Amino acid sequence: MPNSTDLLELLPAAVYMTDAEGRLTFYNQAAADLWGYRPQIGTAQWCDSWQLYWPDGRPMPHEECPMAIALKEGRPIRGAEAIAERPDGTQIRFAPCPTPLTDASGRITGAINLLVDITEQNRNELEHDKLAAIVTASDDAIISKTIDGCITSWNAAATRLLGYAPDEIIGQSILRIIPPERHHEEKEIIARLQRGEHIHHYETVRLTKDGRRIDLSLSLSPLRDRFGRVVGAAKIARDITERKRAEALQQLLLEELNHRVKNTLAIVQAMANQSLRHARSPDDFVSGFNGRVQALARAHDLLTQTRLQGADVLQLVRDQVLLGGADDSRVACRGPALVLEPQAAVHLALVLHELATNARKYGALSAPEGRLSVEWEVCTDGQRNLEIRWSETGGPQVSAPSHKGFGVTLIERTVQAAGGECSSRYDSQGLTARISFPLPEHAHETAAFAVPHRTDQRGEMWAVNVARALDGKRIIVIEDEALVLMELESSLADAGCEVVGTAGTLDDAKVLSAQAECDAALLDANLAGRRVDELAAMLTRRNIPFAFVTGYGRDGLPETFRDATVLKKPYGLADLIAVVQSLVHQRPGVLPLRKPAPAKSN
Repeated sequence: MPNSTDLLELLPAAVYMTDAEGRLTFYNQAAADLWGYRPQIGTAQWCDSWQLYWPDGRPMPHEECPMAIALKEGRPIRGAEAIAERPDGTQIRFAPCPTPLTDASGRITGAINLLVDITEQNRNELEHDKLAAIVTASDDAIISKTIDGCITSWNAAATRLLGYAPDEIIGQSILRIIPPERHHEEKEIIARLQRGEHIHHYETVRLTKDGRRIDLSLSLSPLRDRFGRVVGAAKIARDITERKRAEALQQLLLEELNHRVKNTLAIVQAMANQSLRHARSPDDFVSGFNGRVQALARAHDLLTQTRLQGADVLQLVRDQVLLGGADDSRVACRGPALVLEPQAAVHLALVLHELATNARKYGALSAPEGRLSVEWEVCTDGQRNLEIRWSETGGPQVSAPSHKGFGVTLIERTVQAAGGECSSRYDSQGLTARISFPLPEHAHETAAFAVPHRTDQRGEMWAVNVARALDGKRIIVIEDEALVLMELESSLADAGCEVVGTAGTLDDAKVLSAQAECDAALLDANLAGRRVDELAAMLTRRNIPFAFVTGYGRDGLPETFRDATVLKKPYGLADLIAVVQSLVHQRPGVLPLRKPAPAKSN
């Protein structure tokens, strides 16, 4: 029959024994494996690990180890933990269970110690604690449930997202947060989890405690028991409500942009066809059509400034009658500030353009002594209407046209399409017109004011003898739209300029800007999406005056060149000639580089 030490030798657990002074009297193979070497019997004392540490990593003297305490105090030690370091430096976390041994008289004769390796258990506990800390601190909702849908855990982020406190929802069915029409999703999810699938980024809708519906992205993983059976699921839920709203808004904006672009193209197409039908000559067609396209572009500029919310009547008058920001002392404007919705703003812009064009060609603005008064007010008579009074005086004597041209027809049809009315009278003083537009209830009106007058310096510049001013001037043109480039070349050639080079790509433009001998340059502000800062700097260093040709505002220009001359697309021939005249008459270096604004300190 084997003795007690033989039995201890067979145990898989580490066991060793000492005498009353703590000297080693026995250890089994499992103990030697735990220590990492085989100590000599009778020499080691208390505990034969190479080095001992407390659980927090502090060195533990051997005389303070649990075995030493058990022998000194004559009592078993339980619940202690320590770390043993082997000769090779590896560390083992263990739980010692030292028990004193006594003889028949109760005298301590030694002790026996059982060492339980808890390294893996401790590692698992640390991982569990770490995971628990991550779950607790996570900004994403983390929820676990049984396979039949009973909620078993619920972190703080889940409370913030869905409104339920853990004690309100743990133990409840997951269906509580799923809209009724989506209950079938839960069956499909469970079926996939039972097949061992992991579900990533499943987008759905869930209910909050207060009944709101929120968009979530779910990631789910199956939970298994020790036999590998799927017994539940863990899910991470992320709020994507704002992203969904942004996507919906983006789609709406794309659809609106698509509508507006196509609608604008349809308007341009109709203007081209109608202008051609009513034109007396090719030159008449080009002039009329270009003017209407520019009127449309100016109206869209105003709408862009308000993010397509509307345009103020005063700004429409300034842009269409006063040709932008320049004022004319012959023109008086008066009326309340009133914002029109986009479609009404475009309609009024076209009407004002036609009236102003006729006034400049044949009416009051064709004579120095002529005067134009544009007044508007909001009238309420059953419904709110914008009333516009157009009065020309002091110009050539006019009479009613014998037939309606496109301009008159456009005015009448545009007003009628908006549900309004228009009337006109021709007499010895000039044209008088009255236009009435119905207004929606939300149109915004503020205090009335009058427009101050300034001299129209731009008009004076246009009067320069073009042929003499530009004859033989050498120009380079950098533009990535082929049709625009062709039009610029033709217009400059007609004005007497020599186009000595063109480029449509950034690389070609660099070569042209570095080598061309020219008097001025026209530079597209964006070449196929690439910035032109380097080109502008190169032209400046060579003292070549240039203007940006662009549809962007000044914020879209290179930062150090936002004070440069700009020819805004779409442009008329007069605009182009005026800009080139201003460039070729500049002194070299007239466009100095601006230093970027210093960065703000925190």
